[in-house]
Amino acid sequence: MTRPPAAQATNYAEVLDFPTKRLILIGVLLGLFLSALDQTIVSTALPKIVADLQGLNLYAWVTTAYLLVSTALLPIYGKLSDIYGRKPVLMFGIAVFLIGSMLCGAAGEPFLGNLFGGGMMQLIVFRGLQGVGAAALTSIAFAIIADLFAPADRARYQGLFGAVFGLSSVIGPLLGGFLTDNISWRWVFYVNVPIGLVALSFIATRMPILASGLKPKIDLLGSVLIVLFSVPLLLALTWGSDSVYSWTSPTILGLFALSAASLVAFLFAEARHESPVLPLTLFRNPTFTWSVIARFLIGAGFLGAILFLSLYLVNVKGVTATAAGTATIPLTMGIIAGAIGSGQVASRVGYYKFLMLGGLAVATVAFWWLSTMNVDTPYWAVVARMVALGLGLGPALPLYTLALQNAVKPYEIGVATSSGTFFQQMGSTMGAAVFGAILTAGLTSEFKANLAEVQRSAPFALQSQIAPFGQAEGGTRPGFDPATVRAQAEAGVREAFGRQRDLVTRALRERDPAAIARLREDERTPENVRGLLSQLSAAGQVPAGSETANAASEQALRGALASLSQAETQALAQTGTTIDRISRAVKVSFANAISRIYLISILIGLAAFLVTLALPNLRLPKRGEKSGEDRPQVPVAEV
Repeated sequence: MTRPPAAQATNYAEVLDFPTKRLILIGVLLGLFLSALDQTIVSTALPKIVADLQGLNLYAWVTTAYLLVSTALLPIYGKLSDIYGRKPVLMFGIAVFLIGSMLCGAAGEPFLGNLFGGGMMQLIVFRGLQGVGAAALTSIAFAIIADLFAPADRARYQGLFGAVFGLSSVIGPLLGGFLTDNISWRWVFYVNVPIGLVALSFIATRMPILASGLKPKIDLLGSVLIVLFSVPLLLALTWGSDSVYSWTSPTILGLFALSAASLVAFLFAEARHESPVLPLTLFRNPTFTWSVIARFLIGAGFLGAILFLSLYLVNVKGVTATAAGTATIPLTMGIIAGAIGSGQVASRVGYYKFLMLGGLAVATVAFWWLSTMNVDTPYWAVVARMVALGLGLGPALPLYTLALQNAVKPYEIGVATSSGTFFQQMGSTMGAAVFGAILTAGLTSEFKANLAEVQRSAPFALQSQIAPFGQAEGGTRPGFDPATVRAQAEAGVREAFGRQRDLVTRALRERDPAAIARLREDERTPENVRGLLSQLSAAGQVPAGSETANAASEQALRGALASLSQAETQALAQTGTTIDRISRAVKVSFANAISRIYLISILIGLAAFLVTLALPNLRLPKRGEKSGEDRPQVPVAEV
């Protein structure tokens, strides 16, 4: 691809005054906030949505549809913005996002009838439409920073954009819960409209087109192939990790095969197109290559940290699912502080690689610290771990984007930036799938080990209540509610002893030697009852029906029934203690399995650190100095 004449490209960093830049920045931040908020605000409303629209079997698709579409379109929007300018593509994305939001809020309403098969399918389709718009917001917002500000100033503003994601993870669950509980779940989607209209007004009235001056052919084939590569891959990973299909099922294997074939075709097509949707020449740039690999790894580690911290808080520390969303606020605050702080330091110092390495070192230590959590770890110590991890991961959000933008040509900033986001989201999805499979396997072994002893020492009537927890696979383990299990266990104890009374009564009154022998040998029969049954060993010497035989049987029966009542009372008393032991065993199982996940995360952190070591240590250009390939890229001494 030939370089456009200098006259065709406007240096907006120099042309626009700061008040105009500030207004544009507000509009873009609002648009990005919409996209980031929508990933968190819906989660707390989903139970109510599913109940109203009656689609529990489609629960996961509300999130999956959004993720699949938005991830697949990221590189396409980045390339389109390089060709046609950021403004029209961004405005298109916001408009589509708002239309999708309004339709999501209307899902299941009578005026939509049976469109797409009903309310839940309507919501899934409209969430996909939201994803079409959200991809433009996510991919272009970070690129606009490079258009508006000189390389020396970008770092401080990139930190603000990184902080938006952290802020949305705090506000989203709170706002989603409030709107669902006090107004309607539909306002979880409608709330996007006023924010989006404000963003549109800022962008429409204040933002220039931000065009690169290029007018190449559109890479339609590459756009189709990248969708055919990413969507089946993400779908296979999602279905496999959620146990919708087994990993070896024809469906999953077919999706992987389609994705692999599309990738080969994509690489072949991109190598021959004059303006590919993802220029393979970018991978000749070591800064781009190492940055996207690092972002892929960080995406896996970041999502794993969020997912499994919430799981630990719910299943080990006992907070509610809604509270778990807000309980990760310390992690979010650490991310915001790390993102903004690293951007400010990089802007002043002029170098960013040492900040990346320092952040990854802190994150890796934080992963090790998280791996030491157990069932007795106090909450304040969990909070300290969250803050440390946030401070380590925070610099990753803005600085790798800054590195990408500083290393590529001005008219490649859009596609380079969106490609970095694409690789990070792919890493998040793959990381969630791999970690989910590891967690399921870990929980299965932990449950069997930790509940085996509890089951052996529990009253026999309670053993049947414990069995489902010790025998089920980790991914299909029944939920554990101590009050419910206690009630079920007590009912089971009474039912079991009732059966024992019936068996003992029938055996003694009928003087059935075989039945008496079976009861005497049954381990579930209390020890003192066995002794009474043994006293009837001479029963065969007394004619059945004689007064002596009848008196002996009735006396033995009264003693056996009294012993059974005493044993039942003891078993009911033991139930509470056993339930406590089960509860602790379940918590220990979760804590141990999640700790293993963080041990693996240490390896991811170390891999990201080593990849970043290979990153050229480029200096941020000073004001008035050219960036990217417009100036020599000479690494300074390695950090």
